[in-house]
Amino acid sequence: MNIAIMGAGAVGGYFGGLLALAGNDVTFIARGEHLRAMQKNGLTLETPKGSLRVTKARFVAEPAEVGPCDMVLFAVKAYDIEAAAAPLKPLVDAGATIVSVLNGVDHQDRIGALLGADRILGGLALVSGVITAPGVIRYTSPMSSLRFGEADGSTSARAAAFRDACSAAGFNAEVVADIRAAQWAKFVGLATNAALTSLLRLPAGYIYHDPEIIPLARRGFEEVAAVAHALGIALPDDVAARALALHQSFPKTMYASMYHDVAKGKPMELDSLSGYIVRKGRELGVPTPVHEMAYLALKPYKDGTPRPLQD
Repeated sequence: MNIAIMGAGAVGGYFGGLLALAGNDVTFIARGEHLRAMQKNGLTLETPKGSLRVTKARFVAEPAEVGPCDMVLFAVKAYDIEAAAAPLKPLVDAGATIVSVLNGVDHQDRIGALLGADRILGGLALVSGVITAPGVIRYTSPMSSLRFGEADGSTSARAAAFRDACSAAGFNAEVVADIRAAQWAKFVGLATNAALTSLLRLPAGYIYHDPEIIPLARRGFEEVAAVAHALGIALPDDVAARALALHQSFPKTMYASMYHDVAKGKPMELDSLSGYIVRKGRELGVPTPVHEMAYLALKPYKDGTPRPLQD
């Protein structure tokens, strides 16, 4: 399969690397020092099972350099969606399908508004990693799966073909009938974990095992679930309890990806996580005090480290 990876960070780099190692024709679209390092030395994946080096792939700066492809795995930061999606129009017009696996629950809608909703498969990724040096991505958990699906719940030929390519590459992939519900089920934990690890500057092993912090985390999970319910999203009644149990099982040193951004003074996906929950909560009349507190406390840093006040 001919696959382009839009965004060679922790998500795109990992799954794109495994797809390339399995013999697929993979092109990574990246930028800056990370791109230059990959063009020179390939992409190195440091996984719990050992180090992998991806050299039989193409590394380019622009979608125009990709050429015809079957699938585009879209894995940029949520604040870059529109800027990253617009240049993909020639690939989509030539027949490519986009599989969007960003953090959040509205990314396929934002991409679809630019490129056509019928060309997008909504999805989600379960993987934890961080770029430790240009061209090097380190993974901190054995989680390794993609879930994606058509808006109408069907198992289309294009979804099945991508699922089979992923399975052959050695990681779990699933075509999901209700991708919206699957995204929200993940979002219950994702939005809350991003908020708490970024606010407290502490990993999962501390946050979800401290008896005084656990109730705060539970309330954060419950707020997201309440917004989902108000939107008519079908989630299990015990989704908050499941989220807590999952986060208590995480490696003790694991942080949400947003923590790494705020710790480095980089822009954050805050508007698509707690910010999204706060906005939807206000629209729907659902109280979201935990996420509102998190959003307002982190808001000064959402575009990167704020500049000092001028006299």
